[in-house]
Amino acid sequence: MPRKHFFDHLILLIGVFLIVGPVIVIAFSSTHSGATLGQDGLQFLPGPYGVEVYSRALFEGRGFTGGVTGITMALNSLYLAAGFALAKVAVSLLAAYALVFFRVRFGTFFFWVILCSLLLPLESRFLPTYAVISKLGLVNSYPGLMLPLLASAVGTFFFRQFFLGVPAELSEAARIDGAGPIKFLKDVLVPASAPMIAALGLLMFVQGWNQYLWPVMVSSEETRMTLVQGLSLVGRTSPQGLALAVLAMLPPILLVVFCQKAFVKGLTDGRQ
Repeated sequence: MPRKHFFDHLILLIGVFLIVGPVIVIAFSSTHSGATLGQDGLQFLPGPYGVEVYSRALFEGRGFTGGVTGITMALNSLYLAAGFALAKVAVSLLAAYALVFFRVRFGTFFFWVILCSLLLPLESRFLPTYAVISKLGLVNSYPGLMLPLLASAVGTFFFRQFFLGVPAELSEAARIDGAGPIKFLKDVLVPASAPMIAALGLLMFVQGWNQYLWPVMVSSEETRMTLVQGLSLVGRTSPQGLALAVLAMLPPILLVVFCQKAFVKGLTDGRQ
């Protein structure tokens, strides 16, 4: 192997170790007893209590009602992440479609306003956002969890860049064939932007799966807790807490690993 390729692979292996190493250590530590963790700290070899710990983490009831299980929290995380992915991609797609293919007055100005929203993360506007959700009666509901986070400046930017690369002749040919705006979007743009939709959907799914602060603010019901929230309920340093941490990390990691090519292709197809 040439020396250059050797160092390239060495750097990649070091990066993989730094990223995957902590996950493996946490997974191994979760298979030990609480006494072992309290006395010796994190473990670098698997222990004998893996089946028992993960069974309790998934099926044991917790909270004041005793009805909160790991399965319930995983389903809540899945609902939130899937809702994020679908809604954010749909809103970003429609916003970019309007900015590129319609003669929107001050469209460029509105686009820059959308980009400037990146300077105002949700954490900086918790109180007014919560006040609006409360007045709408959406506290402790799935719409209340997702509605304030549906707009995505990043998604709008990538879809806009992709649509700007679509030849104008394509839309003109569609109009000549009698295709209206909805038909052109459904039959031409959506299939053409499938890699972009998949890439952004993956990105938004991971973002929704890892949400913590906003669900804590807007939802006080234990039955709506996500896996990330459940770590504080179980205890972050207990074997069951470490098991929930592993379960919370697995879906994003598996999605990135198995959808890596689609993710990279979708993002690079949107470059100008």
